Amino acid sequence: QVQLVESGGGSVQAGGSLRLSCTASGSTYSMGWFRQVPGKERERIAVIYTGVGSSYMPSYADSVKGRFTISQDNAKNVVYLQMISLKPEDTAMYYCAADRFYRGYRTIPRTDHFDFWGQGTQVTVSS
Repeated sequence: QVQLVESGGGSVQAGGSLRLSCTASGSTYSMGWFRQVPGKERERIAVIYTGVGSSYMPSYADSVKGRFTISQDNAKNVVYLQMISLKPEDTAMYYCAADRFYRGYRTIPRTDHFDFWGQGTQVTVSS
């Protein structure tokens, strides 16, 4: 079992920045950030390899490339999502998720591979 706890959401004006944190209680091979707006499909926005050694490079959705950065602190079992140049369309509930399994060298897990989810943290960007 892996428990995930997100923090760092809040309200910010367009152009501002926020950093989300996700602390995992157990071992993972990948962690990702997803977001969802009511009435819309969940969007996968960033994924990072968190296992031993190296595998794939962090992966981003086109909608956030160049503005969001996913990173990790292995010692603390924490994954971060640094968000800059925020836009009103970034407003959503942001969720952290984890994949406990190794999918193969340089293999980015599918969304359905993420089987543990946090409770979510709200990000609101006003214009």
